[in-house]
Amino acid sequence: MALRMKFLPRCLPVAMMVCPLLSAPALATSFGAGIENSQWYLSESVFECALVHEVPGYGRATFRHRAGESLLFSLEADTPLMRPGRGMLVAEAPSWRPGVAPRPLGLVTVPEGSSAVVLSAIQSMQVAYGLLDGLSPTLTRQSWFDAQPVRVHVSNINFASPFQGYRACAGNLLPANLDQLQGSQILFSSASVALSDADRRSLDKVVAYALVDSTVTMVLVDGHTDRTGSRIDNRKLAQDRAEAVAGYLKSQGVAESKITVRAHGDQFSASGSPAQNRRVVIRMEREGDSTQWQQASVTTEPDAG
Repeated sequence: MALRMKFLPRCLPVAMMVCPLLSAPALATSFGAGIENSQWYLSESVFECALVHEVPGYGRATFRHRAGESLLFSLEADTPLMRPGRGMLVAEAPSWRPGVAPRPLGLVTVPEGSSAVVLSAIQSMQVAYGLLDGLSPTLTRQSWFDAQPVRVHVSNINFASPFQGYRACAGNLLPANLDQLQGSQILFSSASVALSDADRRSLDKVVAYALVDSTVTMVLVDGHTDRTGSRIDNRKLAQDRAEAVAGYLKSQGVAESKITVRAHGDQFSASGSPAQNRRVVIRMEREGDSTQWQQASVTTEPDAG
């Protein structure tokens, strides 16, 4: 019994439910790059930074940072090897650093099928700094086909230099990505067409993206109003609001030929308070997108609302 206990890892409180997976490390199926084949590859742009590490026999580990979002780390298997459920993540010292205690990073969810294991932003940073400290983050979970553990090691070898490149890339990312910017709204006070400083800061994010994404072919600027006043007056107010936004975009460098202004008055009311209807909505179209044109009808009838 004493000889066996010498090889048992110490169970940490946070990981008691998965500690049985580690009770027989000699039987575990392990995957990880060695000194001879451990490489990290940096892909960088103003839209996204990615740092990819091939895990031989398993798949790949990736740090990914999209513009406007947090750093995320994922482990993607080429074929499902781990049983869905909770796995344990620990930053371990390599074999040539005996005596260094493992650093628990918590439990993570192994999803069904071939979906990647995606860590939280906090755990992703813990993995990064574990690698910088010379540790090897390791995910352990029962195998999909039997009760034996599968261990995936992320190698720290050759990591530091590409990670410095990732940091430089992250510092040059755009303030927001396209998904975040689509449907951006500028809200106006009643009967107002004035832009506030906060409005201009929001529009600056749209400008920054539109100027660097060469696939953006059109910027749609749609003006709306609440139902106060006649429809013809509301149509004019919606037009003025949209023109105010379009004018700012043009002043910051967006080509006039790419901007399309549309005024809908009170035709497309949003649910909620009247303030949410006093809006201009900005949407960018890219090559290959299909634009759904909305026709704003004009009427001289007074609004019943």
